[in-house]
Amino acid sequence: MDFEGKTTATTATDNMELPSTNAPKPLELLRDTEALLRRPTVAKLMPILPPKLSNKLQTASSLAEESLQELAEINLEEIGDFDLRPARIRVGLSFVGFGALMIVILLLHLKTLNFQVNSVEQMQKFWYQYVWFVCLGVAGMFILGRETMRPIRKPRRFTKRQNINPQ
Repeated sequence: MDFEGKTTATTATDNMELPSTNAPKPLELLRDTEALLRRPTVAKLMPILPPKLSNKLQTASSLAEESLQELAEINLEEIGDFDLRPARIRVGLSFVGFGALMIVILLLHLKTLNFQVNSVEQMQKFWYQYVWFVCLGVAGMFILGRETMRPIRKPRRFTKRQNINPQ
């Protein structure tokens, strides 16, 4: 008995050619998608909101329109590794700072609100949060360490050099 099926008709994927249309850039797609969601929402909310709040909503909507238009004009191919370095450093510092801040808040919570419980019981109850915040700080330290070990390659500016012949 032959249980394997054999196809006799050609499928649509066999001879499929993709059309060569110009797809929108990701930031333009983001701008257009957000506008398609925001504009009808603002139009529906404007009549039912109080006038003061309605004006603030309209101002926020127009500000979003302008900022997303500026964002859509950014060419992602021009952004290089050197341009992203400050952002990576800020993310690493944010991870370290947030992890440290949350550990301090956790310790403050344990000392002020759970002071009747001894230290062993506190660790048994809150070990998950403590490990989470420590891991967040360690991840930030790894990001910062990777940035410090990364070689700095500044983008080369094309300038004309003068040819000096030492003859």
